[in-house]
Amino acid sequence: MGGVNPAGRTSGHQAFRRTVLDALPEAEQTSTLLGLAAMMRLAHCDADQRWHNAQGQVLDTAQLALETRDQVLSHTLIRRIEDPRFNDEGLPANRRANLALESPLTFRLRRRQLPDNLPPTWQVREVDRHHLEVTVPAGQMDVMLPETRQAQVRAAGQLPSGFDPSQLYRSVHHPRGLSMAVFAASDCLGDSGLDWDSLRDRLDPDAIAVYAGNSIGQLDDEGWGGLLKSFVSGKRATSKQMPLGYGQMPADFLNAYVLGSVGATGAALGACASFLYNLRLGIDDIRSGRRRIVMVGTADAPITPEIIEGFRTMGALADDDSLKALDALELLTDADYQRASRPFARNCGFTMGESSQFVMLMDDSLALEVGADILAAAPEVFVNADGWKRSISAPGIGNYVTLGKACSLIRDMLGETSLRERSYIHAHGTSTPKNRTTESHVFDAVAKAHGITDWPVVAIKAYLGHSQGSAAGDQLTNALGSFAYGLLPGICTLDRVADDVHAERLRLFKDTQTFKADASLINAKGFGGNNATGVLISPEATERLLAKRHGADAMAAWRERREATRAQAAVYHQQADAGHFAVRYRFGEGVLEGPELEVGADSIHIPGYQQPVSLSVDNPFGRLDEAGDELDTPFADERQEKR
Repeated sequence: MGGVNPAGRTSGHQAFRRTVLDALPEAEQTSTLLGLAAMMRLAHCDADQRWHNAQGQVLDTAQLALETRDQVLSHTLIRRIEDPRFNDEGLPANRRANLALESPLTFRLRRRQLPDNLPPTWQVREVDRHHLEVTVPAGQMDVMLPETRQAQVRAAGQLPSGFDPSQLYRSVHHPRGLSMAVFAASDCLGDSGLDWDSLRDRLDPDAIAVYAGNSIGQLDDEGWGGLLKSFVSGKRATSKQMPLGYGQMPADFLNAYVLGSVGATGAALGACASFLYNLRLGIDDIRSGRRRIVMVGTADAPITPEIIEGFRTMGALADDDSLKALDALELLTDADYQRASRPFARNCGFTMGESSQFVMLMDDSLALEVGADILAAAPEVFVNADGWKRSISAPGIGNYVTLGKACSLIRDMLGETSLRERSYIHAHGTSTPKNRTTESHVFDAVAKAHGITDWPVVAIKAYLGHSQGSAAGDQLTNALGSFAYGLLPGICTLDRVADDVHAERLRLFKDTQTFKADASLINAKGFGGNNATGVLISPEATERLLAKRHGADAMAAWRERREATRAQAAVYHQQADAGHFAVRYRFGEGVLEGPELEVGADSIHIPGYQQPVSLSVDNPFGRLDEAGDELDTPFADERQEKR
C-alpha cells in the first residue's frame, strides 16, 4: 500500500500511527513524530543517521521529537486551511456592475490589453507603440469590479504542512491530484519490498492492470479548473489543462510514467465510493484469471475555492457560521477547526479533505511465489444503487444490500463467531446530520439480522476529513494498520453520541481501543446512490485460508521468501521516515510507437518487456464452420440442452 493524506505517508503505517498516536509505546510515538517532522521539513536525517532540527542543530531523537511535537500535531489532520486565500486575504472574485457615466471616461492601457471586439461607441487613440488611449462616451457601461470575499469555510483535512509531492520529481505544471498519485504509487512500490521491473518481467504484460481515478477530475488551476475560468479570468488556457483534467488521468499517469504498463487500464467513477469501485474492478480481474497484478487507487485534491463553495451552497459542508452556532461560539479558534468533523455526534456538515491511496492486488499463487508481504485479503466489493429517490444527493436503501452481502461473505468464509465478535466497520461517517442517522440505521439493522450486539465502528473522517473519491482508500489503508497493530482509532471528536443515532447494537467510542479483528467492512456512500461495501480479511485469517488451499509446505516456503521482501521494505521505510522519498517518474523513457514490435498471430513481443503479450483469448460463444454449422465446443452440449 502507498499514499498520502492529512495523517502522513501510508507506507509503513505512518498515517495510521498518527491516528492512534497516544496509544502507541513511547518509542513508536517518537519514530512517528520524527517521520512526520522530516516529511514536513521540520527536521532531517543525514547519511550518518544523525537527526538535525530546522536550524541545523544535531539532537537526539527524543529531544527532537519533543521539540517538533506541537508543530507536527497542529499541522497535520484537519485544521484551519493554510492557503492564504481562505484566511485574511480573502478569495479573489469579481462583481458585475453597471456604471452610469455622467461624462466621457478616458483611460490608457497597453495595446495587448485592448479587447478584440470593441463597443461601437468607444474611441481609440494611439499614444505610442505600446499604449492606447480609450474614450468612452457618457451613458451606461457594464464592468466587472475585482473584489475579495471572506471564505465561509475555513477547515479542511490537508496534507501535512510543508509537504509538496510536486517537488519530489520533475513535475511540470501537474495538477496537485496527479502529483499526489505519482507519489502514492511510488510509495506503494516501495512498501511492497519487491522490484517492480523484475516482477513485471515474470509476467505476460497483459497480466497487469491499473484501475485508478477520482470522483471529480482535476479542478485546480493546472487542470480543468483553470481551463473553465480562463475566459472570464482573462488568462490563457494552456495545452495541458484539458488532457490533465480527466478523471481517469491517475491511471494514465501510472501507466505512462510510473509502471510502464501496457495491460488493462481505466477508472470507475462512483462519487465518494470511487476507490471501492476501482477495487472491485481489480478483484474481478484477478478472480477471473484475466490479470495477476492490479494497481488500484484514487487521487483527490478538492480543496479549491470553487469546489468548496459548490458543496457549501448545497448545505453539505461545516462552514464557520454553522460551527459557531453548533457550539454557541463568538469566534472560532484553531482548536475548534480541528474538531470540525464529528461523525455520529451533534454535527453540521462534512469537512473537505485531500488524499491519494494505492494498493497492489495480487493473485494468491503469485503472492506466495514471489514472497509478497500479505497485508490482507480483499475477497469482494459489493455495489448497489438506491432505487427511486427524492433527491439525488440523499441516502437511500442500497447500502442495506451491500452491507448485508458483505456480512454474509464474512460469515461464510470465517464463521459466525468471526462475524459477530471479531469484525468491525469502517463507516463512511461524513459528519452530516443525515448521515449519522441513516448510516447508523443501516449498521444497526444488519447487526440485528446477524445477532451482533456490540459492533465496533471506526470513522476516520474525524481525523482526515472527506477526501471524496479517495475516502474509502483512507478507510482501507487505515484498516490495514488496525490489523497490524490490533488498535482501532476512536472517533476523536465524539464527546457524546447524537440522540438520533441508532446505536443500540453499535460500539461508538472516542479513545483508541485494542481489538483483534478477523475482518473489516469498508463502507462507502456516494452522491447519486453509489453504495459500496468492501470486505477485508486480516493477514492471520488470510494465511489460514491460504494454508487450506496451498498446503503447509507452500506456506513455509513463502514465509522464507517473505523475509527478504520485508527486509527490502524496511530499508524503504527507514529512508522515507528520514524524508528521503524515492519517487518513481520516468518521463520519455522506453517510448514505442509500433514499428518496433514483433507482431505474430499468437503473440506480440514488445522491446523492453521480457515476456510476450499472448493473443490467445477465451471464446465462450462457440465457432461456426464455413457452412454456418456449429462445431463442437465445450459449450455446445449445454447450449443444445437449453434449446
